[in-house]
Amino acid sequence: MIIIDGSEGEGGGQMLRTALSLSLVTGKAFRIDNIRANRSKPGVMRQHVTAVEAACAIGGAECDELAVGASTLSFAPGRVTPGEYHFSVGTAGSTSLVLQTLLPPLILADAPSRLVLEGGTHNIHAPPFDFLERVFLPVLNRMGPSVTARLVRPGFYPAGGGRIEVDILPCARLRPIELVERGALRRVEARVLIAALPREIAERELAEVEKHLGWPDAARRIEPLPERTGPGNILMLEAQFEQVGELVSGFGKLGVPAQVLAAKAAKRMAGYLAGAAAAGPYLADQLLLPLALAGGGCFTTVKPSQHSLTGADVISRFLDVKIAFEERERDHLVTVAAA
Repeated sequence: MIIIDGSEGEGGGQMLRTALSLSLVTGKAFRIDNIRANRSKPGVMRQHVTAVEAACAIGGAECDELAVGASTLSFAPGRVTPGEYHFSVGTAGSTSLVLQTLLPPLILADAPSRLVLEGGTHNIHAPPFDFLERVFLPVLNRMGPSVTARLVRPGFYPAGGGRIEVDILPCARLRPIELVERGALRRVEARVLIAALPREIAERELAEVEKHLGWPDAARRIEPLPERTGPGNILMLEAQFEQVGELVSGFGKLGVPAQVLAAKAAKRMAGYLAGAAAAGPYLADQLLLPLALAGGGCFTTVKPSQHSLTGADVISRFLDVKIAFEERERDHLVTVAAA
């Protein structure tokens, strides 16, 4: 059994999600202690419970000590069974993070699957659904599977109530890829989703985007949502290149002026555009696992986050691969190879 100390490195829920995915793929059992020890509210949260329950359901697994607030759990995988599944977080916990747990075993399964996930789709503690759909999945699909995701209804914090549907056509083996160049810039877009809040908030956010990035009116738009989905507000800045995309988000939060939220997001996007890296920080985090399962590949990114470094360490516990981070003049090169 693989033993993981959840307080090491980044010390968040990603360690648990990565371990669950790899346990299902490799058939190796694990125990994790000190779960989310570095968070203000340590232990398992509702969305993590859903991820573990979902992993048990698709993988015929057994899990001891699972409960909200638990700091330790053991997980023994069975056989992954593709099919149709419906999981509900029950709060505004991230549906995208639950999906991250289930995708690796299901894209390597022997038959298609369909997932319905309910909960938060636009959550301050996770990349929004739009990042999953427009940035991560296009790269993953180049490795062999075909995964399509649809937003049926949004779910904002704290109400939740969102719904996404995901269809997965697996592949026998993932193909390594090299993602080192962006290619030419194709388009940029600034979108504000807003529900049960004054439209003026969205207008101030887009004005700030124009101030910092100079994006034209045609690239800036407001998408009002039904009142029942709110209150909620998210600004999403997207840049699509020939080879890769990036999406930076800013979440509306009580007490944070719209201008402050938008300026911060715009500066993050400006930083990405000024660099040479292909993968932004969130995409870099999510590419490590599929490349490791493919047995190789590489990508350029910004300075690796503690998320990425911790993810690489957990991956090395389950797979015989070497993940190297090399600092270069304008970016960092991340290489995955058989050990």
